[in-house]
Amino acid sequence: MMSQTISPLPPWTIRSHHFNWGDRTYLMGVLNVTPDSFSDGGLFNSLEAAIAQARHLVTAGADILDIGGQSTRPKAVEISLDEELHRVVPIIEAVRREMDIPISIDTTRAAVAQAAIAAGADIVNDISGATYDAHMLSTVAALDAPLILMHIRGTPQTMQQLTDYDDVVRDIATFLKARLEAAIACGIDRSRLAIDPGIGFAKTYDQNLTILRRLRELQTLGCPILVGASRKSFIGHILNQPDPKERVWGTAAACCAAIVGGADILRVHDVRALKDVCLVADAVFRL
Repeated sequence: MMSQTISPLPPWTIRSHHFNWGDRTYLMGVLNVTPDSFSDGGLFNSLEAAIAQARHLVTAGADILDIGGQSTRPKAVEISLDEELHRVVPIIEAVRREMDIPISIDTTRAAVAQAAIAAGADIVNDISGATYDAHMLSTVAALDAPLILMHIRGTPQTMQQLTDYDDVVRDIATFLKARLEAAIACGIDRSRLAIDPGIGFAKTYDQNLTILRRLRELQTLGCPILVGASRKSFIGHILNQPDPKERVWGTAAACCAAIVGGADILRVHDVRALKDVCLVADAVFRL
């Protein structure tokens, strides 16, 4: 049904992988190489553990690996540039030596993006919408890499005090439209851009639900839409489940709602379970 309501978007081709937007939902597997991420901090911050998890995610059906070295959970403390590079570059190099899976680098720093692409990454995933680093857009343009722009207000330390919106979805769309225009002005082709409404980032419980209900409104921006609801606190609130690892079926429901709303990519921790969700939801809701 979704293909009847939107115009086809230009596909992405990354290495031997083709992303034909609208045909199916693609899964981005989370690989946090941090000691302090909200649901898996400390689990994969050694080279051996990270490579084992990368293999697991790919075998489970991930289409993209999203590797990040800086936690973006609420109140997360910013690490140094050198520490972020130390965390992510060796793992990207090791994954790239072993497999051709598309890799996105989850960073807000242009220097990390540049080093990650040189190490074998393919996509830049910037949770700040390329607002934290004035050099990010020009760097990505020079790298000719796809870029995912997310909506946020403030920083992870301040964002949950910045949730006053006139209309949360309209305000997100206004922000993302401006960031898309800035990226295009810096030389990034529109066909290389994707957007993310930033569920959980400067959003309240009710606002997160509103985004999922009205996700389709963001299709007017003419870019693939990524949704990252996996294990997040609004799901824990609904389930009365404080342990993020026990929110897989709540995540499944949220992801199914995102697919109905037109999401193209889901950023998830539990790839194997969510692969089944995508297969069934795609069969029901996509032609």
